[in-house]
Amino acid sequence: MKRECYGRVKQLFWFCVAGFACLILSACPGDNGPRKPDPTKGTVTGLVLCTDTGKPARFASVMLLPSYDPKTAGTDPDKNSVDLDENVTTGLDGRFRLEAVPPGEYYAFATLDGYVDPTLAIDDNRLGSQASEREKLADEIEQWKDHLVKLTVTAQHTTDVNVSIDRGAEIEGVMSYDDSSPAIGIRFAVMRKTAHDRWIKVGSSGGDSWPLDEKSDGRGRYSIPDLDEGEYKVCALLPVKDENSSPKFCFGGGFRIDKAETVKVSAGETHTGVDIVLPIDGLFTVAGNITAGTDAHAPSQATVHLLYADDRVETSQTAMLKDGSFSFDYVPAGNYILQVTNAQDAASAPGQGAAGQGGGGLNGADPATANSGAQAQAAPQVHKYMDKETPLSVQSDLDDVQVTLVEPPPPQQASQ
Repeated sequence: MKRECYGRVKQLFWFCVAGFACLILSACPGDNGPRKPDPTKGTVTGLVLCTDTGKPARFASVMLLPSYDPKTAGTDPDKNSVDLDENVTTGLDGRFRLEAVPPGEYYAFATLDGYVDPTLAIDDNRLGSQASEREKLADEIEQWKDHLVKLTVTAQHTTDVNVSIDRGAEIEGVMSYDDSSPAIGIRFAVMRKTAHDRWIKVGSSGGDSWPLDEKSDGRGRYSIPDLDEGEYKVCALLPVKDENSSPKFCFGGGFRIDKAETVKVSAGETHTGVDIVLPIDGLFTVAGNITAGTDAHAPSQATVHLLYADDRVETSQTAMLKDGSFSFDYVPAGNYILQVTNAQDAASAPGQGAAGQGGGGLNGADPATANSGAQAQAAPQVHKYMDKETPLSVQSDLDDVQVTLVEPPPPQQASQ
């Protein structure tokens, strides 16, 4: 997300929502000062204005995004990059100046707290999983266009641009527990409705962190700022390990985000009263162990998912621990499917057996066969297990769920 990206040192490109690249023109204190003029390059100057006040946007962050055609761009990840890392911030007059910009076409945009953050409105999967990173980046630029100003930089010339920023919408409310005490430090998952009626996550998309920086204060109050106009759903997350480790407590919809109440905000609006009450009781622990093979050993790794039984939507996931154990905390009462995927043992050379397996070759193959011939030094392989699903009815703590994994059936022999 934007606030995290600004702190990275000497990253040429950033795009935290999608995980792709866009140029940061900011750096940390202690970097070498502003760039000096370069006769082979150009200069970009400009003014950033707030559309709601008509006044200069003071101390706004200004960024450039290289413009390119993904069909003609090279495959080199550094292609079309710009080696700039100084801090570009407007002054009290709202103006900025950037020296030594390589010639080319760019998009300029600015961000400032309280104003629309374009990254929070991007549908990073609009093209689907088969699209390349460059195609996705080009699509994201297309989605940003209302917030971008296109410019051309030429050597030994100064390009002056005017950039405007729009007041962002804001969603506010109070978090509390059902005993009326404030819920402090609560995190949030927010979904936004796209023009194609899809609901997408606002903020970073990785489940091993928090999608947004915002959290409730010491009185349970919260605010989610810098939003574009549109429809949103808001869910609370317990301040535990990460997003995957917490159930969702949704505004108007209990634990299910698909049943959450929609919050519609207009441009620049502050929408209040989006309050969520978190239950203290009725949350349980689901824990157990995973074993594999005839010797019932713990596999080297596995991912454990908890799905709602009715629609198979994932509510949380966790990695199996080294001893084969797993645990889900704060699970609401209901019917679920416990799903184990990607279970495997450590890589082993053919003929040596997988980690945790006693004797014999991989998948029970004869060591002599596995090591015969001139190709005896084959690359190490991974010993995998079949996925497993177990139905669960959670009405109390379940602390001894046992899951046994089996090997996949051997491949059919080719017909002679």
